[in-house]
Amino acid sequence: MTHYLLGIDVSTTATKALLIDEHGAVVAVAATEYPFETPHPLWSEQDAALFWNGTMQSIRGVLEKSCVDAKNIVAVGLTGQMHGATLLDAHGEPLRPCILWNDQRTQKQCDEITSRVGKEKVLRLTGNPVLTGFTAPKILWVRENEPEVYRRVAHILLPKDYARYKLTGEFFSDVSDSSGTSLFDVGKRTWSDEMLRALDIPREWMPEVTESPIVSAKISADAARATGLVEGTPVVGGGGDQAAGAVGTGIVRPEIVSATLGTSGVVFAQSDEYRIEPQGRLHAFCHAVPAKWHLMGVMLSAAGSFRWYRDALGAHEKGIAQQTNRDAYDVLTQDAANAPAGCEGLLFLPYLTGERTPYPDPNARGAFIGLTVRHTKAHLTRAVLEGVSFGLRDSLELMRALGITTTQVRASGGGARSPLWRQILADVFDAEIVTVNITEGAAYGTALLAGVGAGIYRDVESACDAVIKTTSSNKPSDAKSVYAKQYPRYRALYPALKNEFQQIAALG
Repeated sequence: MTHYLLGIDVSTTATKALLIDEHGAVVAVAATEYPFETPHPLWSEQDAALFWNGTMQSIRGVLEKSCVDAKNIVAVGLTGQMHGATLLDAHGEPLRPCILWNDQRTQKQCDEITSRVGKEKVLRLTGNPVLTGFTAPKILWVRENEPEVYRRVAHILLPKDYARYKLTGEFFSDVSDSSGTSLFDVGKRTWSDEMLRALDIPREWMPEVTESPIVSAKISADAARATGLVEGTPVVGGGGDQAAGAVGTGIVRPEIVSATLGTSGVVFAQSDEYRIEPQGRLHAFCHAVPAKWHLMGVMLSAAGSFRWYRDALGAHEKGIAQQTNRDAYDVLTQDAANAPAGCEGLLFLPYLTGERTPYPDPNARGAFIGLTVRHTKAHLTRAVLEGVSFGLRDSLELMRALGITTTQVRASGGGARSPLWRQILADVFDAEIVTVNITEGAAYGTALLAGVGAGIYRDVESACDAVIKTTSSNKPSDAKSVYAKQYPRYRALYPALKNEFQQIAALG
């Protein structure tokens, strides 16, 4: 009898259910889309009922598509968007819409928490500065602005953990997702009594926390009727979307790092010990691998920079793409390959939507620097790819300064489909860049975590070894010496322009 594993990803725009067999083959995928609301500028909220409705519909959809008998699903894993504040009353009913990770209303509360606890202590305990996206400042905002709601709070859950509660009737979370709340002692992998006391948040409001591949609860009778799953099916802790996604690409050992070229860019590295970037420029969270941690740097406009460039300056290439049944990005990169490495001194700053790592500056702006009459459109295109690669290297250099070594970087996201961009990354990073056979991301990673909990795999590392294989490789070329000389010039530009960026932002 074949055993199956179910991964559920409760994201911002949809809940996805993914079913794999015990050998790691994807059997079926189903997704249920839903909106989020912006009732005021900079606010972002979502009805928690959407998390549960999306979970129910997607599970039923994946069972229908696969024709798999639910009795053969041996475990379920959960992942999803991090940081959301889902406030429940004593009966487990949501008190208000969940405040999401991309909500920006809480800067005052972030400043208050940092002042009350102290910046250095916050970093030491939680591994991160207090950011507007994190959970704790949202709780304080509700206390200060919606006291009638706050008086009725009995439970606080992250989005995927609300889905878990509806599936099992139990209040649980995992160490990786809890790391993004500003209430978790990341080094000790438990709730921080010190942070909770300082903010006057009762510990009994917080769910019990487990390691990611540990069975935390089982499918209830009510949930079995609602979803088609079998009552008693084990549910593991799961993980936040970044940690689960890293499991899904095999970032579970030292010296293997991931670089994601999505709209934003993420550099992710496992650490065998709890390490903190002294200025908080990297996120430090518990990993979904037990007793391991991870470091993460985020740039806000990675492949998003290339998309802007295509839309703003690539009308000609779009026309060629339509005529030749090709992708406009491929037309652009084909031309860019004719420009020399380093673009004869032309540099691009990819700060089109501000920046996070290593410069947490919403006022940072994009720029082409060093233009001359020699430069062609091919130079401009290649400069965008190189500038984003330099921006990702900023995160990698912060990790290297903390003792993280790199022998291989696993590239993913839309930008990683470009062979030219992968080669540029290999030369900028001076490291081998590979792609892997798994592209399903966090849902796949949490399905593997479920497999560990069910005993299909011995541990997370064994699970990844069994199913994740490399599909392409780019090794550093002679161009790495060009980028080694150019990178310091790139690094010098933001400090030189920081004050001007602020003045430009003030102009509106």
